[in-house]
Amino acid sequence: MFKGFNFFSTDELLSEEERMVRDTVRQFVTKRYLPLAAAWHNKAEFPLEVIPELAKMGLLGVTIPEKYGASGSSYYIYGLAMQELERGDSGLRSFASVQGSLVMFPIYRYGSEAQKQKWLPQLASGNKIGCFGLTEPDHGSDPGGMRTTPRKTEKGWLLNGSKMWITNATIAHIAVVCAQTDEGIRGFLVETDRKGFSQNEIKGKYSLRASNTGELIFEDCFVPDENRLPEAKGLSAPLSCLNEARYGIAWGATGAAMACYNEALKYAKSRIQFGKPIAAFQLTQHKLVEIASEIVKAQLLNHQLGRLKDAGNAKYYHISMAKRNNVHQALKAARSARTILGANGITDEYQTVRHLLNLESVYTYEGTHDIHTLIVGEYLTGSSAFR
Repeated sequence: MFKGFNFFSTDELLSEEERMVRDTVRQFVTKRYLPLAAAWHNKAEFPLEVIPELAKMGLLGVTIPEKYGASGSSYYIYGLAMQELERGDSGLRSFASVQGSLVMFPIYRYGSEAQKQKWLPQLASGNKIGCFGLTEPDHGSDPGGMRTTPRKTEKGWLLNGSKMWITNATIAHIAVVCAQTDEGIRGFLVETDRKGFSQNEIKGKYSLRASNTGELIFEDCFVPDENRLPEAKGLSAPLSCLNEARYGIAWGATGAAMACYNEALKYAKSRIQFGKPIAAFQLTQHKLVEIASEIVKAQLLNHQLGRLKDAGNAKYYHISMAKRNNVHQALKAARSARTILGANGITDEYQTVRHLLNLESVYTYEGTHDIHTLIVGEYLTGSSAFR
């Protein structure tokens, strides 16, 4: 059983409930997910069979109130859960993160009561799957330039455009879609079986293979006015959703780093070269100490961010710093751990290379490393580098 990483006694910072939830998810990842993780990665398929299990553990919409069928837990618990899911695979954490932070959150925060009652319980149970349509083929880091447009009709809207790099794209029943209207950016709920709506899966990925990724295409797709998110007005609405997801990523990347460290340490203690374990060599110890130090920093950063988030005091720049730092350091940890594993580290017998490949995507999505640098830089200097 994976015992985690408690070098700085960070477990003592957790409440009994927080520890219980973390250990429950940890056991699921260790016993249920990891034995088949390499197979799912190699087949380039997201394991749909685990969705009911994620729902049963309350991991779909962790922070959404119980009255809508979700678990109504804290952001700190949400973070711990994402940490453990990404220890299994970034694709596993991405599914839960998108379902909760990018689909359920915008419906809860910006939707009507009727929309909440209709969709949130179904999404929390896993009976319905959602996706979030913001990024476009020509507008990734600059979502304000999106070209997907809805034309107003007597009874609703005709949606035209496309969205790219969408998690859950071809398995979703509902899409939260951001579009540019005459009154600015607005949000719409679009059932994926509507006429004029099509989805294409992106093939040939070397990263996030056990995650469904695709394109959403709208060709005069009719959306009734009742499907418009009434409170989603302007770019701030989708950016607030991204902040929810970025928060989970900061924790998730830490889980990936912990997985790589644990595997590299175990290997280094058992791999004999020149008559002794490679863990006894100074260069190997240096690598392990560097990885361990960055995991501790990430854990403490997440701890304070989680407490700030639950207190309602976490700002977007706090989240950007955590996402930027923790993903960057997790990717470095995966690369360093791979060198400890040597040639064995490029095979699917070990999980490190899978994390390494996945983290290349995590480094890019939900705001690239460079974009988060500029977000924090703007706050620190008071000068925007975007325009």
